[in-house]
Amino acid sequence: MNWNEIFSLEKLIYHNPLAEEQDVRDFKMEGEAVVSFPMNRMRMENKLDAGLGQKSNFVYWSPVEFPDNIAITWDFWPIREPGLCILFFAAKGMEGEDMFDNQLSVRTGMYEQYHHGDINAFHVSYFRRKEEEERNFHTCNLRKSHGFHLVSQGGDPIPSVVDAKGPYRMKLVKWGREIVFVINDLTIFHWVDDGETFGKPLFGGKIGFRQMAPLIAEYANLNVYAISKL
Repeated sequence: MNWNEIFSLEKLIYHNPLAEEQDVRDFKMEGEAVVSFPMNRMRMENKLDAGLGQKSNFVYWSPVEFPDNIAITWDFWPIREPGLCILFFAAKGMEGEDMFDNQLSVRTGMYEQYHHGDINAFHVSYFRRKEEEERNFHTCNLRKSHGFHLVSQGGDPIPSVVDAKGPYRMKLVKWGREIVFVINDLTIFHWVDDGETFGKPLFGGKIGFRQMAPLIAEYANLNVYAISKL
């Protein structure tokens, strides 16, 4: 069943074209990266040498605290691989704190800080082209953290950079305990959290883009919609 047979977009509650530096003036970078806009869309790449491993990766957070029952959409172009991309969502401190609360530990882009630190979040990884097995068999993974729980998985339809045209239309639907991930109107997975097996349900929170070096990718037209269920 397609996502639009289950959910309906009701109201645009946030729009960011990600077209120029001014559009991300309030975003928060964790780690070190180069953010530029050569094609009037946000291009991100690692600033530190990829040989440093996790130290070279980064997360770029939107400052907005979003409600639950939303659809997040964005346009995506892969420019250089290997690497991978992640969208964090429903992100808060373990006790419900704002992600930028001074009481939370400092985060620097190291992956463990996001799945075994003092925050809770979901994250979907896509365009996974880092390790050899990822390049041979492309998947999108949904994880629930704290705990690094792999809760759902589906095939990734985006081709490798040499064949990628873009933009690829990405959509993440979060309705209470239901999560749907869609690329170019193709449903990749639809998962329902029982609120017990992998910890308490997560609602609301912030979203952030993560990249693993040395990937270069571009993003545009970040939209968040309030949704209803049909």
